[in-house]
Amino acid sequence: MFLFGRCKKGMNNERQKANIRTTRKTVLIVIGMFGFGFALVPLYSVICDVFGLNGRFIDLKKTEQAEYVTNVEKRVDTSRTVRIEFLTTLNQNLNWEFRAKQNTIDVHPGKVTEVMFYAKNLTNRKIVAQAIPSVTPGYAAKYFSKMECFCFSNQTFEPGEAREMPLRFYVDPNLPKKVKTISLGYTFFDTDRKIASR
Repeated sequence: MFLFGRCKKGMNNERQKANIRTTRKTVLIVIGMFGFGFALVPLYSVICDVFGLNGRFIDLKKTEQAEYVTNVEKRVDTSRTVRIEFLTTLNQNLNWEFRAKQNTIDVHPGKVTEVMFYAKNLTNRKIVAQAIPSVTPGYAAKYFSKMECFCFSNQTFEPGEAREMPLRFYVDPNLPKKVKTISLGYTFFDTDRKIASR
C-alpha cells in the first residue's frame, strides 16, 4: 500500500511537471503570435520592397521628380497600351467611403500618369488608416512603379472629412508584351488595434 502511494505521488509530480511545461510553451506561443501580429505590417513592407511585390516605390524629392519624369518618358512605348484597373475595398471595421475617381485607364508604358482616389470618413471620430496595395498579375508588380501614393503613409481623417488623394505611377516599357491589363487594388485598414480586434 505504501509503495502504491509513493508511485501514485510520483506520477502526480510527473503530470504536474508536464502540465507546467505545456503551459509555458502555450504562453510563449501566444506571446509570439501577438508579437508577430504587431510586426506584420512592417514585415509586409520589407518583403514587398525586397521582392518587388505590389509595385516599386520611387522615393524622390519634389525637386528631383521633374528630372526623373523626363528621363523615364524618354522611353515611352507609344506602340502599345496597357489597361490599368483600379479596385478599392475597405476592411470590415472601417466605415468609410473609398473609390477611384475612374475605374480604368489606358496608358502607354513609360508614360507617367496621375489618377485620383476619393475617401471620406463616415464616422464621428478621428481615424488613422493605412492603404495596402496589391498588383495582379503578381509578376507584373516589378514593372509597376509608384512615384507618389497615399499608400506610402498612414492617412488621418477627421470626423466626416473627405479628400481626394493622388496616385502617380508608370508602367515600365519592359513589361512583357503578353500583359494587356494590370489590376491595382487597395484595401484601407483602420490602424487602431482596439477597433480591429473587436
